[in-house]
Amino acid sequence: MPLFTSAGVGSGLDLEAIISSTVAAANQPKQAQFAKLEARYETELSALGAVKSALSKLDDVLAKLSDPEQFQKRVATLTQPDTGDIIRFSSGTDATAGNFDISVDQLAQGSRAVSTAGAFTSSSQVITTANSNLSFSAGGKSFSVAVAANATLEDIRQAINNASDNFGVSANIINTGSEAKLVYTSNVSGSGNDLAVTNDNAELDALSTVANAGGAGGMTIAAADQAQDAIITIDGITATNDSNVFADVIQGSTITAVKESVAGETANVTIARDREGITKLVDEFVSAYNGVVDIMDKATSEGNILQFDSTMRGLQRQMVDALSSTVGTSAFQSMFDVGLSLNKDGKLEKSNLVRSFDEALDKDYNAVADIFSSSGGIATKFSSLLDNYIESNGAITFREEDLNQRLDQIDEDRLDHEYRMEQLEARLREKYSGLDVMLAQMKSTQSYLLQQLSNLPGFGGGKE
Repeated sequence: MPLFTSAGVGSGLDLEAIISSTVAAANQPKQAQFAKLEARYETELSALGAVKSALSKLDDVLAKLSDPEQFQKRVATLTQPDTGDIIRFSSGTDATAGNFDISVDQLAQGSRAVSTAGAFTSSSQVITTANSNLSFSAGGKSFSVAVAANATLEDIRQAINNASDNFGVSANIINTGSEAKLVYTSNVSGSGNDLAVTNDNAELDALSTVANAGGAGGMTIAAADQAQDAIITIDGITATNDSNVFADVIQGSTITAVKESVAGETANVTIARDREGITKLVDEFVSAYNGVVDIMDKATSEGNILQFDSTMRGLQRQMVDALSSTVGTSAFQSMFDVGLSLNKDGKLEKSNLVRSFDEALDKDYNAVADIFSSSGGIATKFSSLLDNYIESNGAITFREEDLNQRLDQIDEDRLDHEYRMEQLEARLREKYSGLDVMLAQMKSTQSYLLQQLSNLPGFGGGKE
């Protein structure tokens, strides 16, 4: 804290202006230096950050391009008949390329059991007089339902539907006006998987497919309601399954039957490599690479902060070298063999004088895949190059950390300088306060002497 808050009061001199001017003369050049360095470091950080962001985006695309599975993906083109969809189709990376005509001859279904005529008068009819059990099974699955004494038909329906281990049996009551019909529907499909219902109390025979004493129960399954397989035909070859989902009937693919064919109609499926997906991925690579070129050109252009930066010049040269490198031993050995080229601005294009990228795919799809995704491919080489700049120990990351440390040092230096300025002001105030006091005393002495002299004869202060 300064010793005096208002210098010059005693002397009448403008000592505050003298102190302020002296402190400002020492402070302003240093503050200007701090501001200049801070602006420079922040501008450099911003430029490096923009380059690093563009490189990271390119690296993300390269990670996909270096994955061989990207080039093994299959895409299926499905054409349904005019009467509507009869199948759904999906394929994986191990699907076999080909063209297939598929018809649905029969859909899989579960069984359906209906109570005999006159078995139940209404849903409120009491069925049992003692605690009992109903057991349900189909296709190796089973569950049981406890039936309480004096349970009604509706009570039993709810108990079946609410059973926690119910594997897929629904119970419904249809009131015809003259009676109540109980209907069981099982979702377990496949030939031989009809629903079987047994009991431990003959009072429940009307609700069972098998009577307590053996033989037929009151619930019957008509021929049309029996569980059955799904049947499809692929290029004249019949395939059967216990559900409507056929996995790997065409290797690596799944066919789901949704409707039976009408009059022998078929759906057509073509399985091929996902050229559109690969083309889109290469478009992303070209766009990301050109984005890096744009950012670096701007950052290193005349008058910009990275104009003479050796790191940027080295990176630009290495990127071109990586694109121009030779890889693989297949029909294509460089990026330019697969139809890519660099224009006069250093940007990538998807064509050159020899061929376009699409033509390269037509000529040798596998060779194109090798150029990008093999262990020594362009994508892997490029990604390794970028890691040298953008990873935690990379050149750009190192530069960013150094610049941030310099900015932190400026903050510390500024605090130290402000402290020195406070000390300078304190010393000046102490110095000028002594002068102020001395001058004030001299003025007081002068006033006293003048007063005494004015009282002496001959000095105009008294009579002779």
